Amino acid sequence: MRILVDGYSLLHSWPELAPGRPRHSEAARDALIRILTSYMDACGTPVTVFFDGVSGAASASKQRHKPGVEVLFSRAGKTADDLIERAAHRFAEYGEVMAVSDDNAERETVLALGGTTCGCLSFIQQVENALGSLKDDIKQHNQRERRKFGRAGLHSKG
Repeated sequence: MRILVDGYSLLHSWPELAPGRPRHSEAARDALIRILTSYMDACGTPVTVFFDGVSGAASASKQRHKPGVEVLFSRAGKTADDLIERAAHRFAEYGEVMAVSDDNAERETVLALGGTTCGCLSFIQQVENALGSLKDDIKQHNQRERRKFGRAGLHSKG
């Protein structure tokens, strides 16, 4: 599966990311990319985030790639929706594609192309659940390791 994210649609639904910052700011985009990278690390599903490049002209020339997370900006005359539709069509032959957007027309188009869709609030909940589970797993692992270390230290003194 590959997740295709309409970056600004998701940012507008997630005010807790970069509070007090404009939704089209670089700080807000970076906060979104950081959390989606953590999500990808937790679930292993590659993510491509699309932003309309017109409002982020300074960043539009920067295509950021991190392992498992790809960030793309549309060029003049194109929208993130255009890129999502194109990607949904192209990735479909390689496996399942899920588009994350609150734009109903965009979701209908992706469904027509054979993909699946998810609204932004549902996806935010999925991300928060996955990151919460990862945090719990790490906490439990660390507790087990501390107990093992404590027992090993007791046995070596005996």
